[in-house]
Amino acid sequence: MKNILFVCISLVLFGCSGGGASVEGSKINYPASEEKLHWLTIEEAQVLNKHEPREMIVDVYTEWCGPCKMMDRMTFSDPAVIKKIHEKYYAVKFDAESPESIKFGEKEFGNPNHNPDTPKNRRNSPHEFSRFLQVRGYPSLVIINPDLKIKNSLVGFKQPNQLLAEL
Repeated sequence: MKNILFVCISLVLFGCSGGGASVEGSKINYPASEEKLHWLTIEEAQVLNKHEPREMIVDVYTEWCGPCKMMDRMTFSDPAVIKKIHEKYYAVKFDAESPESIKFGEKEFGNPNHNPDTPKNRRNSPHEFSRFLQVRGYPSLVIINPDLKIKNSLVGFKQPNQLLAEL
């Protein structure tokens, strides 16, 4: 009984904190924490964008990409980067070889050539959405305007200070 009470109190105290954008009914609270980057799906970012327009920063990565993993460890964990991204953007994480279909604007994107038997550490078919974003290499950070038009693209690993200068 004490455990149930503890869980309930914890949920009330920690589950309802934080400022930023939130959308009734969709259960998206952005950012959920200032301590780490709050990654959204492209669909979640579009819901938030309808209620509070802002640019999206889409981290386009693959499972086999070493520099992508370095960006996660070194750049996206930097407190100044986290603060800047949460202030100005909706942060979206997108696997460029994902088998999942997504909707962006009025278009549906998929990966019809994805091979589920390919090991995660090997190349697979590129997702149609990564082609739409005109990704030329990994990692890529694609900045999308609130009107869902591509504004800019940054290709390659960025140190925290390099990324902050670009943002």
